[in-house]
Amino acid sequence: MTELEKLNAGLEYDFWDPEVNGLKMNAVKNCAVLNALDPTDTAAREKVIRQLFGSCGASPTVLPVFNCDNGKNIHVGENFLANYNVTILDIAPVYIGDYVMIGPGTLIVTVNHPLPPSKRRRHLGQAKPVHIGNDVWIGGNCTILPGVTIGNNVVIAAGAVVTKNIPDNCVVGGVPAKWIKDIPNDITPGGGLG
Repeated sequence: MTELEKLNAGLEYDFWDPEVNGLKMNAVKNCAVLNALDPTDTAAREKVIRQLFGSCGASPTVLPVFNCDNGKNIHVGENFLANYNVTILDIAPVYIGDYVMIGPGTLIVTVNHPLPPSKRRRHLGQAKPVHIGNDVWIGGNCTILPGVTIGNNVVIAAGAVVTKNIPDNCVVGGVPAKWIKDIPNDITPGGGLG
């Protein structure tokens, strides 16, 4: 298998492999283009976001400075907002639902590295996708770790580190993030406000 095939299969892979590293370098270039645009030119920014991401719903907003590992592995729904200084390390896919707001300084990570130093010296990584549901508000300076699934109608308190799956309709916070309380879902099944 090539290193890219290993990555896509969820196996350990060499992140300095030219094909794998090429994905990152392409993302670095495209993020530089996005970050250089006038923040008030929403039409130009949306065009570049649609070129950078794998898929987007209506009205995506990504404020500077934004960084990612691939771009094409990011899939966002309608009315997506990434506030200032968001980083999505999307070496594996990141699926984000509708009406998701990501606070400033947040990091979403799909890549991890082995604990034994002999493997880290060989530049090995392993990736797991991240799934984020609809109507999620991720507060500022949060970290979402590889393989995590966040349900619908979830609020993640500022500074939280999400290490495990989060169910629907709740607030979580802390390091590691833990359930704080349930919250009502006032969206009707058809998507309207209750």
